[in-house]
Amino acid sequence: MHLNRETLQALKTIVGADAVLTDANDLVVYSVDGTTHCQGNAEVVVFPTDVDQISRVMQLSDQNDIPVTVRGAGTSLSGGPVPMAGGIVLCTSRMNRILEINGEDFTVKAQVGVVLNDLNQVLARQNLFFPPDPQSLLAATLGGCVSENAGGPYAVKYGVFRHYLLGMTAVLPSGAVVTLGGNTMKNVTGYDLPQIVCGAEGTLAVISDVTLRLLPKPQASRTVLAIFDRVVTAGQAVHQVRASGVIPAKIELMDNWVVRRIEENLPLGIPLSAEAILLFELDGNAESVQQETEAVIRLCQAAGASEVRAARDAAETADFWTARRMGFSAVFSASPTVLAEDVTVPTHRIADQIVHTQKLARDLDLTIAIIGHAGDGNLHPCILTDKADAAHYARAQRAADEIFDAALGFGGAISGEHGIGLEKQRFLKKAMSPEAISLLKGIKRAFDPKGLLNPGKIWEPS
Repeated sequence: MHLNRETLQALKTIVGADAVLTDANDLVVYSVDGTTHCQGNAEVVVFPTDVDQISRVMQLSDQNDIPVTVRGAGTSLSGGPVPMAGGIVLCTSRMNRILEINGEDFTVKAQVGVVLNDLNQVLARQNLFFPPDPQSLLAATLGGCVSENAGGPYAVKYGVFRHYLLGMTAVLPSGAVVTLGGNTMKNVTGYDLPQIVCGAEGTLAVISDVTLRLLPKPQASRTVLAIFDRVVTAGQAVHQVRASGVIPAKIELMDNWVVRRIEENLPLGIPLSAEAILLFELDGNAESVQQETEAVIRLCQAAGASEVRAARDAAETADFWTARRMGFSAVFSASPTVLAEDVTVPTHRIADQIVHTQKLARDLDLTIAIIGHAGDGNLHPCILTDKADAAHYARAQRAADEIFDAALGFGGAISGEHGIGLEKQRFLKKAMSPEAISLLKGIKRAFDPKGLLNPGKIWEPS
């Protein structure tokens, strides 16, 4: 235990008694994230509402050597916000104010507890657009998205969170408040500190608010569904579309297992024999969208799609993307434990990675569903298992090992958007040289010399 009566009282003084949770049932809820097998041990949960309260909590942590784990909505799929060292869980969900929308400069400043989907709805009313759209956008908060450098389907055309991050207010583990970056699209004043904090998984500083750049909302969009008898052909179609010069806003892939679950719940008329489907979204001005839609249909047909069609209307478009969002829900409801993995390969190796994963599933007698942001080579092989079944879980972990080895062998990466957290610590040494990992640890020491902020994440304990 890191906390005594005096420390708990000090926390209540800082954030208010109603913003401090100590009940065992509450602590369990805030000791897990979106994974199905990562469990921590929070000792107290606090809900600050402004940067001053965060600063005072961090000062208390620094003075008493109390670990602090920052948490938003807890939708992470890598164990990032799981409090492995106990101590304080600092939950930013009450810091949910949009501070300023600047339509002239196309920027927004918001506290980190703002839910991404809520921000998008407000921006849409002003004809503005913030592209990054992770699967969890209905719940995910800005702070968590920045900390994980979240992506999503739009990443193929528009990029990920770091491409929109201009500046932030952050609190160092000492309690010092710093302003990093600024409000401009170009800024090369010293090291790019906002980009170092972005993707650091809450291990360097506590972000209080962020300034993000925006885009005008596209005039038009169109969705295309392509059905393939072979998943390899689908992978080849993705590469051919990309090579043609057409840049869809989204290219999403779902394999046969996912297709079957979708048809059970939201029939779209997809043949159950289909080994894979691709969903394309084209956006921009109306004329270019029409031309690109026709081009994607032609290219998929030429690549060997058994059927290709554009959505007839807004209702069918909504059905297509609802089906895509249902994919992960179907996966997580199908098994007690799911290893929702996350690898990225060069787009021309997508088919190779998928074929390798399918062979693993057969060889190890496992169910591995595949969902992917195929347009940027980011695949999510989801291994269905049960941690209570030691033999089955061991095979599942072996499959994960081999999936990551294959991705690295294909010139890819062990994470496209979920981060390392707890889930992938044992793979970091395969993905990075000892010298590079030493640089990571040096950055950590510079920000957090006592190692109190989200300890136990990214690299394995030495």
